[in-house]
Amino acid sequence: MQYCSECGTKLISKECFNCGISEGLVPYCPTCDAYRFPTFSVAVSTVIYNNDLSKILLIRQYGKDWNILVAGYVSKGETLEDALIREIGEEVGLKIQKFKFNASQYFPLSNNLICNFITVAESEKVILNNEVDYARWYSIEEAKDAILHHGLAEDFLLESLNKLQTV
Repeated sequence: MQYCSECGTKLISKECFNCGISEGLVPYCPTCDAYRFPTFSVAVSTVIYNNDLSKILLIRQYGKDWNILVAGYVSKGETLEDALIREIGEEVGLKIQKFKFNASQYFPLSNNLICNFITVAESEKVILNNEVDYARWYSIEEAKDAILHHGLAEDFLLESLNKLQTV
């Protein structure tokens, strides 16, 4: 962020103190006399396992030919957990038996913080909406091969395998 979102003035870096404690250098607008903390969107994604934890659901969207995880943006006023359940229901029509936070990563290409969960579906009956072109349950080994490589989805899937016993 280089310019003030309110007045357009070029921002400068200025040390910000909150209750006498330094928050470090923060973008500051000298015209508005206000700090402009960087903003970004928040999204949820999930590694969906079937009931006995032997399969993972991967999807394809928007005409792309690679497999990814169910994901979506958190709406204003919504919790991560509410967004997670809503997105799963909207995209693949599944009800979730249980879930656990897995990991998070900042994705600079879209300026998003992605918060990933491990979820366990009540059933394997998938009902797609118009956002999802394809969905399939894969064995864990198949999913590791089938997921889009070198991206957040693969990172989250592999991380979930390390935490699977605690779900």
